[in-house]
Amino acid sequence: MKPTTTSLLACAVLLATCTFSSTFAQDATIRKNLGERIPQLGKIDEISKTPVPGIYEIRVNGTDVLYTDAQGDYLIQGNLIDTKQRRNLTEERVDKLTAIQFDTLPVKDSFPIVRGNGKRKMAVFEDPNCGYCKRFEANLQKVDNVTVYLYLYPVLGPGSVEKAKTIWCAKDKAKSFQDWMLNEVEPTAAKCDTAAVERNLQLGKKYKVTGTPTLVFADGSRVPGAIGADQVEQRLAQAASK
Repeated sequence: MKPTTTSLLACAVLLATCTFSSTFAQDATIRKNLGERIPQLGKIDEISKTPVPGIYEIRVNGTDVLYTDAQGDYLIQGNLIDTKQRRNLTEERVDKLTAIQFDTLPVKDSFPIVRGNGKRKMAVFEDPNCGYCKRFEANLQKVDNVTVYLYLYPVLGPGSVEKAKTIWCAKDKAKSFQDWMLNEVEPTAAKCDTAAVERNLQLGKKYKVTGTPTLVFADGSRVPGAIGADQVEQRLAQAASK
């Protein structure tokens, strides 16, 4: 006797229910065991399967990715690499988790540095006393036809905060910033409303910007660190293709 549509539907519902129950139980086991054995791990935000049988991804602190087995007996910290496709699955996952919707960035709290036609766009969080930022700015001079929205992000101490405020209050913010970063020309003392600098610090905290420079591209992807001009070009091209 052929199965009826009703019986097939019932089987499908039963299978889905069993799968959900199994997944829920697996999730609970991992949370329980890791919570008891490694309390300093904190709250687990999400548990999901990986392409590797028996290995699960656990997400903590919003964007931190670790791996464990089905019982939570082992904890793995590191990159999961797909050797067939030559993909760093951990890096791809973290990039997705830390992506920032470019159009939602508060442009009013930045200042633009325009080169060439300025058609390509990116944002950068920088501390004016950051040596890596100065090196990055020197490399960035080789990148043309781009608008860089510069967010002053003084995280290296009171001296950085004061310098950031002075640059923000300059008549020509972009010139003052570049004169300092590229040629160490001290910005001229000035006073104005510097609430934008504090808002940038809060914005960075929200998006877990932990170091400078941090680059954000138009497709929402971001890169921490002083990458070279060729890598910036690659990222700009990738963002434009999406």
